[in-house]
Amino acid sequence: MKQAIVYWKSLKAGILTESDEGYSFAYDKDYLTMPEVQGISLTMPLREEPFQSNTLHPFFDGLIPEGWLLDIAQKNWKIDARDRMALLLACCRDCIGAVSIKPLNTTEDDE
Repeated sequence: MKQAIVYWKSLKAGILTESDEGYSFAYDKDYLTMPEVQGISLTMPLREEPFQSNTLHPFFDGLIPEGWLLDIAQKNWKIDARDRMALLLACCRDCIGAVSIKPLNTTEDDE
């Protein structure tokens, strides 16, 4: 099982999990109670129930680089192109925009 912390700006928005059953994204309970926060995507509005999918949610898959940048990432980190969660964890720590993805076991000291 692989897990990632999903941040919106500097706030912990939720946890993304890959398991044998597929993928799940759940908003953090504290995040849901904060004023003026928003969903990480229009397709993933704020709610208490997790978003479930057999494949990586399109919003997260869209964060993964494409083309020559994907080729570099695959060769550099030796990641199979079909392992979308591994690519997301390796490539999306500092994305353009408000969302960033970090492995669950990463601490600020690791960066």
